[in-house]
Amino acid sequence: MSGPNSFRLCLPFLLLTVAVLAVGGCNLGSTPSPSGTDVPGHDLFEDVSSESGLDFAYRNGQEAGHYAILESLGGGIALLDYDGDGLLDIFVAGGGYFAGPEKKEIKGHPCKLYKNLGGWKFKDVTAEVGLDRLAGGNSWFYTHGCAVADYDCDGWPDILVTGYGRLALFHNEPDGNGGRRFVDVTREAGLERGHFWSTSAAWGDLDGDGWPELYVCQYVDWSFANNPPCKGYTTDVNRDVCPPRIFGAAPHALYHNVAGPDGRRRFVDVSQEAGIRTPPREDKDYGKGLGVLFVDVDGDGRPEIYVANDTSGNFLYLNESRPGKLVFRENGFNLGVARDGGGTPTGSMGVDAADYNGTGRPSIWVTNYEGENHALYRSRIVGERLLFQHSTQPAGIAAIGQNFVGFGTAFVDLDNHGWEDLVISNGHVIRHPYRCGVRQKPVLLRNRGDGRFADITPTGGDYFRGEHGGRGLVVGDLDNDGRPDLVLSHVNEPVTLLRNVSEAGNHWLGIELVGREHRDFVGARLVLQVGDRRLTRFAKGGGSYLSSGDRRFLFGLGEAEHAGRLTVHWPSGEPRVQSIDGLSVDRYYRIAQGELISN
Repeated sequence: MSGPNSFRLCLPFLLLTVAVLAVGGCNLGSTPSPSGTDVPGHDLFEDVSSESGLDFAYRNGQEAGHYAILESLGGGIALLDYDGDGLLDIFVAGGGYFAGPEKKEIKGHPCKLYKNLGGWKFKDVTAEVGLDRLAGGNSWFYTHGCAVADYDCDGWPDILVTGYGRLALFHNEPDGNGGRRFVDVTREAGLERGHFWSTSAAWGDLDGDGWPELYVCQYVDWSFANNPPCKGYTTDVNRDVCPPRIFGAAPHALYHNVAGPDGRRRFVDVSQEAGIRTPPREDKDYGKGLGVLFVDVDGDGRPEIYVANDTSGNFLYLNESRPGKLVFRENGFNLGVARDGGGTPTGSMGVDAADYNGTGRPSIWVTNYEGENHALYRSRIVGERLLFQHSTQPAGIAAIGQNFVGFGTAFVDLDNHGWEDLVISNGHVIRHPYRCGVRQKPVLLRNRGDGRFADITPTGGDYFRGEHGGRGLVVGDLDNDGRPDLVLSHVNEPVTLLRNVSEAGNHWLGIELVGREHRDFVGARLVLQVGDRRLTRFAKGGGSYLSSGDRRFLFGLGEAEHAGRLTVHWPSGEPRVQSIDGLSVDRYYRIAQGELISN
């Protein structure tokens, strides 16, 4: 989240801005709509929030009048089948508020877990599963993000929650009555200390031993002892939220998953010895982390770490680890994924990766602040060297303009037409924006299959035609019908549940992976032959913004009524390569490493 104070503005730039606003307006893109069958003939999503039972809003405490940058980040969402009934449940971060005589005590609103009852009905089971309080009966802290993984490989998903001042790790356990509960194991797991302001987090096996490691982004060194009043971004505004560049960066952390003396899994901070960069003291232009993604960019089966930083260069850590030893080499600048096409650092928030153009390799996607283009870094092989090219303009994405402040995002095949599209949640971070409003329209970008995208936002439905204070976003098939649904979090606005009602009639294939002995499979690559095309999906950790989506894989098949061979390249364990033929379309399969289990 860069701010206008971060830029040196010149008169020609200001004149151009005025011209853009006068012609296009704040929430209007100029991308021409695709023609013919490329255009969905009806709304893609239906807002089913009001009747679903999911009734919750992330609150940031801005009513206290502090104009604190803490209020700007918002919260995320996690999808997980916590009880093994085959339906994705919804966890939402709660945020926080300010209490005490001077309202300078930072407190947390409770997070919530909603059980999926089927039929688009959800039930609040927060207290029932033990998530209403932390260990020792302590109340919640000011929360932001959530990340899901089976950190101890027992076959059940666990939850990590990030926020101001600390983390919380919840272990999924039997409740003694045939159900499940979550137990706060933060202290026992070694994650109690060392966190100043944690934001996004990612899980994934980084060293090939089957156990998932943990990367935690941290933001800036804001506190009430370091909360200077900042002028507004126009002369008629006396005060607004300060830009991140006036603060120093808080160091990120990489945790190695190891066995403790009692056999339980613990986490050891190995950031320094593993090569994770630490901000120099008082450096205000370094590593203010907001988004993180684990994905294998070079095809060796070991996931890399990509970090979206705010107003400073993004990181790409190349994975040189071996079992028992984490080793990374940061090379984002040389590989072309640290800055924009002009070599300028951006205010980066959300992140994802996909093979959007049929190369079989993941390209990287990042949402940025207003006045900047979002970044599509196209994967290329030059000679035998992996490089990325900033391709926002060639892909037609720059046509949406630079008026959005982008947060949660994802590649998703909206109607199973066979190409992964893009969805973006937008919303401003300051109180008095000088370009556009605090609430902004989300964006849908259609992958045309020729390396270019087109803005089809109006076809998304009523939600996409309105404006919101968008932050977290997750994609998941909540009713198992093969059509990807969306859940979106906002600042001081209810969570929105969007049901995919696409009527395209395209076919699909869904895959759930299970590693041998429940090994983590981040870094896996799935390749499906469909006619003369090869569709590739990647097992990723982290992604979007402060959120954790459906870990299953959806392949949109278009009009194809048959799928060819599916090949799974596992990151570790045996077999490393597994091929399966004869899968029927329009259904899910669970594939365990070395065998096929049909759902």
